[in-house]
Amino acid sequence: MRADAGPCTRLASPAGVRLDPPQGYLGRMSETVSVERTIAAPPERVWEMISDVTRMGEWSPETTRGTWIGGADGPAVGARFRGQNRKGMRRWSTVAEVKGCTRGREFRFLVTAGPFPVAEWTYWIEAVGEGCTVTETWDDRRSWLARVGGVVISGVSDRAAHNRAGMEETLQRLATAAEGAAA
Repeated sequence: MRADAGPCTRLASPAGVRLDPPQGYLGRMSETVSVERTIAAPPERVWEMISDVTRMGEWSPETTRGTWIGGADGPAVGARFRGQNRKGMRRWSTVAEVKGCTRGREFRFLVTAGPFPVAEWTYWIEAVGEGCTVTETWDDRRSWLARVGGVVISGVSDRAAHNRAGMEETLQRLATAAEGAAA
């Protein structure tokens, strides 16, 4: 191996045959999906709905429940919650930590499975007219190995496409609820 090659640049078999790992084998493979929707409701109301993780099952087609853990009882930077998820007969849970929390503007959290990062989710809310535009962003934080494991656990082979569809449905359901509450 060259002296300037970094760790995990390549693997060598006992016979000396070069084995190049897939890109991001041990490191993060970045993929980001964002969707946005304008909602005819005040930004503060929409933020309250999004940041109340106990209601996430009302909006999300995959997350069925959120529960504050570790003494947290609401949104704040550093607060943690457990998300229960389902796709068909498959069920799994993750833990998330709130990383950004600005009332009426931002709710952002990092999802992990054990010690491994899974994704960062961001809801960015911008006031427009008498309502707001919500941008939901999913930033994949999984390693290549975790992506393979994720397919087995969730049954989702194209996580980006799956999440895009789910995010569009989430924002549609959120808009319906928020606009109904605004009436």
